Amino acid sequence: MSRSKCLIVGLVMIAATAAILLAMGRIPICDCGYVLLWTPASDVAGSSQHIADWYTPSHIIHGFLFYLFLWLIFRRSSVGERALGAIFIEAAWEIIENSPWIIDRYREATIAAGYTGDSVLNSIFDILWMLAGFFFAWRMPVWVTVLVGIAFELLALWVIRDNLTLNVLMLVYPVEAIKTWQGG
Repeated sequence: MSRSKCLIVGLVMIAATAAILLAMGRIPICDCGYVLLWTPASDVAGSSQHIADWYTPSHIIHGFLFYLFLWLIFRRSSVGERALGAIFIEAAWEIIENSPWIIDRYREATIAAGYTGDSVLNSIFDILWMLAGFFFAWRMPVWVTVLVGIAFELLALWVIRDNLTLNVLMLVYPVEAIKTWQGG
């Protein structure tokens, strides 16, 4: 598939994701009525509502992981075609993540007691951040990508006591001691 076709298909997939999220009743932007480039960890109400927050590194790491996974399985496909696969996976996660079941799971199993789900804007940017990670992994040596992934995990762990690893663990198999530690 040509680059332009991949770009068009990718944009359609992202637009379809936005439409599905809106149909699910997700808010387009933060209830606060404005859009921020960055929401700090202290702004729990605005977390997952704006363009970037402390969970953005997790989405970049998704891109690293999807690049590896899709490279292993579809080596003969172009990077654009593999990027479409990554968009599909991330878009599916954004839809699932914003379902009542997962939102409730976050509330009960993690420290995100007030979590209400992502705004559509945040979900779309999560897909774009994932793509940034995907293309970073494509262009950088493996060791650089691994070091950046580890640095992102450690930075998020230090700043907000959460990261991709803990997020997955706490969703799948909540550990009360970790939840207590995360709560400060």
